[in-house]
Parts: sequence; structure tokens; C-alpha cells
Amino acid sequence: VQLQASGGGLVQAGGSLRLSCAASGGIFSRYSMGWFRQAPGKEREFVAAISWRGGSTYYADSVKGRFTISRDNAKNTVFLQMNSLKPEDTGVYYCAAEPGAGHLTRVYGYDYWGQGTLVTVSS
Repeated sequence: VQLQASGGGLVQAGGSLRLSCAASGGIFSRYSMGWFRQAPGKEREFVAAISWRGGSTYYADSVKGRFTISRDNAKNTVFLQMNSLKPEDTGVYYCAAEPGAGHLTRVYGYDYWGQGTLVTVSS
């Protein structure tokens, strides 16, 4: 599975961005999908995940109520709507795919990763 993330950019605190991750090379509807982020000098951390059927979603405490993950299996795409952005949300955002529903909040739970898209939130 190949993943291509897009939608990052520079935004002021309080603003919004919508990230997209397009998948190819596999049966998208059979993969659970996740978003992770990595700030400079920090480890990659979990942001949000959605099960392969879309019936279950998971969020890091730091983004609950502000971010929403969704998927369109017809378009082989997963989205991350980010509202009320804060400077601490700055980082490279990666999408990831897992053929199942294992440890979706863990980096090691995913087999496939996209190249990342940079989100910068200014104060």
C-alpha cells in the first residue's frame, strides 16, 4: 500500500486545516488508518485512528474535541479535520495503514506509512 499525505501548511492559532491521505495499491476498505505527528526533537506520537469499517475512532487526549478523523472508502482516502489549532500541534503529520484493527494507537501497530505533511501553527 502506498500512502500520500497532503493538506499541511502554515496557519494561525485558532485556525483550521484538513489533511488528506490517499491510498493506492491495496484494498483500502480492509485497512485501519491512523494519523501520527512528529515535532522537531520529539518522538512520533499518535493523533487519531479509524477502524477499517469506519465504525470506531480513537483520539489522543490532546486533540479530542478539536480533531476529527474520517474516511471515504470509495475514494481510498482518509481525512483529518483539525480545528482550533494550537502552536503545540505543529509537526510533520504522517498517515499510516494497518490491515486489521490491532494496536491502532501505537507506531508499531502499522505496516505502511506515508511521507508526511508539515503543519505549522503560529501563535
